[in-house]
This record gives sequence, C-alpha cells and structure tokens, in this order.
Amino acid sequence: MHVFIDFSYVLASILFIIGLKMLGKSQTAKRGNLLSACGMLIAVLATLLDAKIIDYKLIIIGLMIGTLIGVWLSYRVKMTAMPEMVALLNGFGGLASLLVGTAEYCVIRKIGWASYLFEHDKMIFGLVLVSIFAAIFIGGVTFSGSMIAYLRLSGKMPTRGIRFRFQHIFNAIVCVSIALLLGLNLYLPNLMYCVPLTVVFSLLLGITITLPIGGGDMPVVISMLNSLSGLAAAAAGFIVSNSVLVVAGCLVGTSGMILTIIMCKSMNRSLINVLFGGFGSVKQNIEDSQYVAPVAISVEDAYFVLEAAHSVLFIPGYGMAVAQAQHAVKELSQVLENNGADVQFAIHPVAGRMPGHMNVLLAEANVDYDKLIDIDTVNRNIANVDVAIVIGANDVVNPAAVNDTNSPIYGMPIINAYLAKTVLVLKRGQGTGFSGLPNKLFSLPNTRMLYGDAKQTLTELVACFKD
Repeated sequence: MHVFIDFSYVLASILFIIGLKMLGKSQTAKRGNLLSACGMLIAVLATLLDAKIIDYKLIIIGLMIGTLIGVWLSYRVKMTAMPEMVALLNGFGGLASLLVGTAEYCVIRKIGWASYLFEHDKMIFGLVLVSIFAAIFIGGVTFSGSMIAYLRLSGKMPTRGIRFRFQHIFNAIVCVSIALLLGLNLYLPNLMYCVPLTVVFSLLLGITITLPIGGGDMPVVISMLNSLSGLAAAAAGFIVSNSVLVVAGCLVGTSGMILTIIMCKSMNRSLINVLFGGFGSVKQNIEDSQYVAPVAISVEDAYFVLEAAHSVLFIPGYGMAVAQAQHAVKELSQVLENNGADVQFAIHPVAGRMPGHMNVLLAEANVDYDKLIDIDTVNRNIANVDVAIVIGANDVVNPAAVNDTNSPIYGMPIINAYLAKTVLVLKRGQGTGFSGLPNKLFSLPNTRMLYGDAKQTLTELVACFKD
C-alpha cells in the first residue's frame, strides 16, 4: 500500500507539472486545468488510503460540504467577480495551512514534548517546529491579506490604500516578535502561548501589510498572495510528511513569485516599492488651469470613423469586464474584419484586477489567440493604427507614465494609445481608474469619448454596420 501511495503521489506531481506548463497558453489551458485537477484527485484518493486516517465520516462530510459550496459558487460567481474569488481561494488555502500547523502543534503537545523528543532527535524536533511556525505565519498572512484584497476588489472597502503612522516600524516589530516566539518555543517547548500569539500576529501582519497597498497594485497583490498560499501549503506538507503537498506548494509558490516579478516589471517597479510605497495610495489631482474637458462623440459618428478605418486596435480594461462586453467586442471585431479592417487586441499584463484577466475574458468570447498582441509589439506599430478603441481601460493607457515626471506612475510601461490616429474611449463616466489617477488621454485632440455602458455601445455600433 505504501508503494502504491508513493507511486500515486509521483503521478500526481507529474500531472501538476504538465498541467502548469499547459496553462501558459490559451489553446492548451483547459486541458492543463483538467490534468491538474486529475492530479489533485489522484493525490486526494491516495491520501485517503493512508492507514493513519482516523475518521472517514468527517472527511466525507467535509468533501460534501466543499463540493456543494464549489458548485454553487461556480454557477453564481460572474466573470467580473473572478478576481475577488481568486483572492478568497488564496485566503482559504492559507487558512487551511494555518489550521494544519496549529493542529499538528496540538497533537505534539498532547503526546508530550518529552515523549516526542524521546522518539525523535533534536534536529527533527527543530525542523518540525520551524515548519509549524512557517505554516502558521505564512498561512495567517495569506488569509488576512487575501480578505483585505477581497473586500477591496469587491468594493466593500475603499480601493485607496490606508496608511497609518509608524506602519513599517510596527510591521517590523511584529515580524521580530514572531521570530522571538519561535526561538523561545525551541528553547522552552512547554510554553503554551507561543503558537496562539503567532496566529494572532500573523493575521494582524497580513492586514497591516495589505491595507496600505492601493487598488492600482491589485494584480501584483493577487499574484503575491497566490505565491504565499503555495509556500504555506509546502510548509504544511513538511509537517504532515506529504510529498505531493510539498511539490504542489512549491509549484504554486514559485510560479506565483515569477508571475509577481513579471507584474512588477510590467509596472516598472520593484516588489518592495509595491509593498511599501504603492502609487495606489497616492492621490493626484489635475489643476483647473491644466484641465481640458474630454470631447464626447455619438455612436453614429463613431460608426463613420470605424467604417473608414483600415486598422483597428482594441484595448480592453476592467470596464469591459464590468459591462460583460467581451462577446460584443468579438462581434464588432468580426464586423470590422468583414468590412476590410485589420483587427488586433492589445493586452497589458496588469489590465484588470488580476493577472491575465483580459485574456480570460477574450478567450471566453472565442477571440483568436493570434490576434492578442503584447505591449512591445503594439507600441512599435501603434502610430500606424487608424483607430484605437479603449474599453474601460485607464491606468494602462495613461500618457502620464510617459510624459509627466511628477506622476506616481511615471516610467510604467503603457500601451501608447495616444499615438494612434484616432482614439475612441468607451467609459461609463469621467471618473479615474482603480489607482485614483486622472488620465490626460481623455482630453487629447485625437481622443473622443463614448460614454455609457460598453456592451450597449458596442452592440449599437454593430447594428450601425448591419443597417
């Protein structure tokens, strides 16, 4: 049985690795997701065959409850709410690791540290205790931080960062306190308050780290929390001696960290700057003397502009997700192609509320993957584009990143939509983006605003072509 379980874990790990690789391309993402799910099923079934399982009834009840919740959420949650759902899943993954670490600590205390040390040497004892503290610490930070991200993404709390005096000093004191509690528990194993205090401190640290990070940095926060949930799972795997959990946790942790670095690079900022000096918590206003009112345009006039265009570039943002306009975008792109226009889609890595948000939406609408162009390729040719259609995007097309040295996003790579011959901006109102920064693109001479619901506007444009 042990050989069979080990073989199952190896097979599950291989499926995880292959599935993760396949997730890198939209053409194979569905199969990659299915392979990873099969790997997890194999790992769970193999674990249930372990002779150390005490009570299958509780496990079956937990599986039933979790399945019902998962099915309910899969039908209830809209694509616009997917970022906050990812934050929730990351958070509960961290909470699971925290509970595993706490439970294992309670089991060892019940056995008695003296008996445990009698059966294991001091090095094993130290490694187990460090793993317990790591699972609790990382899991706690992930859970509470993810809850803040969820509340912010779902609009249940302000998107702007919330700062307080001596915040960094406070966070440093909390981290040092957790390290001291670990050292104290290693020296005096019978102390009862070390782990409970670590739980409290880790949950508090997750809140105080995430609160100051503004909405503009949410894609980085989501990928970072995803990485932390993987590291917490790997630590939990060490605690319970489960190899497949260690492998899965390491895969999630490393891939999440790589994605975090990619997100930071896309914003031309370091992870330290995002965590401790995010522009999302900075307010910038345009002086009245500098303000130029955006020029609105009707759907009929926009139709005449698009009807004469030979090249059209769609630049989607979170507004497209809110309006659920991805299918209307697909329909308009087909109409434009039938009219003889060359149509492409420019995807900024941090557009939306989570990494790959726009890619997921466009894939749902069956937009050809070959038409999704990366930011560098787009910017090399955008001056030759007849019409750039910005759908709900704001910060990723803000020219302040290029020509305003006083802007908090100066130096951030953007899609240079302002260089297109004509820019049509589909926007619900004149508000700022998720970062709270104003966008001068809307006031440029070659920009025209199409106010209203993006889905309805696009549908009306399609109707104009068909009439």
